[in-house]
Amino acid sequence: MNSPLLRGSAVPLAGEEIPIIGAEVRSLVTMALSRGATSVTIGSGRDLITRASARTIADAWSTSGHGVAVTIDWPETAASWLRPANRFAAASTDLWIMLGPPLGWAQMTRRLLWSTPWKPSRTLLTGGVSDPRALELVGLHNLTGIAGTTRAGSAWHLSADNRIITTPESGS
Repeated sequence: MNSPLLRGSAVPLAGEEIPIIGAEVRSLVTMALSRGATSVTIGSGRDLITRASARTIADAWSTSGHGVAVTIDWPETAASWLRPANRFAAASTDLWIMLGPPLGWAQMTRRLLWSTPWKPSRTLLTGGVSDPRALELVGLHNLTGIAGTTRAGSAWHLSADNRIITTPESGS
């Protein structure tokens, strides 16, 4: 990766951000618990819907009896995303959860890869950024081990050979 910033040819995925639904939240909590997490850091885009979805995830995680180390947000467009990336990666946490509009998420993720010790294998994504087109904005080869949930609550992970492996609805 020569630069963490996507160039002008990167076109954001069409459509508005959609509020997170129960199946996604249940799937994320189930996945985090299955990984032995007791503390998570939640990062999201700054639009109102995404921030409300981040609060929903934080509430569900807290209700499960565990803690949220930090909740941060990042802009959809920025010069570098360095400040939010450093705050996100520096949190003392077992697992990172990310959500938001795909383009901002991709820019933030590229900055995380470029400038921090963040590990995709310790990260879960919501359905909004689980679209293969969003993952391709970062490059599948950069995201080995990342996992997430579809909007329907099906868990998935990215294998070492860059294949997206989906399992039946895990959050139901």
